[in-house]
Amino acid sequence: MSLLAVGTVALDHIETPFASQRNVLGGSATFLALAARFFTDDVRLVAAVGDDFPDAYTAMLRDAGVRLDGLEVQPGGKTFSWTGRYHYDFNSRDTLDTQLNVLETFQPVVPEAFRDARIVCLGNLEPSIQADVLGQMSAPAYTILDTMNFWIEQTPDALAQTLRLVDCLIVNDAEARQLADDPSLIRAASKIRTMGPKTLIIKKGEHGALLFSDDTVFAAPAFPLEDLHDPTGAGDAFMGGFAGYLARCRAVTPHTLRRAVVCGSVVASFSVEAFGPARLLSLTQAELNARTRAYEQLAFIPAEED
Repeated sequence: MSLLAVGTVALDHIETPFASQRNVLGGSATFLALAARFFTDDVRLVAAVGDDFPDAYTAMLRDAGVRLDGLEVQPGGKTFSWTGRYHYDFNSRDTLDTQLNVLETFQPVVPEAFRDARIVCLGNLEPSIQADVLGQMSAPAYTILDTMNFWIEQTPDALAQTLRLVDCLIVNDAEARQLADDPSLIRAASKIRTMGPKTLIIKKGEHGALLFSDDTVFAAPAFPLEDLHDPTGAGDAFMGGFAGYLARCRAVTPHTLRRAVVCGSVVASFSVEAFGPARLLSLTQAELNARTRAYEQLAFIPAEED
């Protein structure tokens, strides 16, 4: 099935305790699309950039098979930019600067040829904009939403309206607690699912992810890595792998949802191995398949011996 990724395309400036890079290709739509392409060959992107956006980055996305009819280039505008510094353990970071630039006026217009997409991924944007995108779609089979603490705090009413429109919400553990106003993730999950989305995924970084769907909870571990270079975009890569797998399936079922969480976790584990999306761009299907098999062994629980 076709997949639409709506969000940001950015130029990031990233500092870690071990290295730093400037003008790194980033943004939620970037990581969503590049992760999803391993599971479906019809990935469509909607975002905005300025005319300072490097042609080489546009070529990278196009060469990766991402359809860019919805990439709006604003003449005279500057591309959204984020500057961040990660701490030693990579679990926390400081935002040093955020330049909204073209995002200040961005109102996504989904190209006519994109409006029949079956899976819709709404990356981190203002909730009313996300709702407007959904209003432009024909009849998506499954809709997935991401949000963040800023929108939870600043636009609670708009977020509440948008949550009623989607099938699945993906947030981290701090955002889930904040959204539900409850320190217990289990209680928070129950409260959030009454707000609209029937499926909830709570990301826990190096501790994996929790899937809440129907009356079940599925826990997926994070893949253990020796070398971690840049966590930026890992959550979006998870969402892209999750959504991409669902796009490959005939139906969304409890089984395919669990498998999709595994796919998202595996793709995200590659994303952090280099700055920006470099590792996703160099990743081969054989490497992805091999790590998926290793992941299955990581989470395998043997039957009790007689």
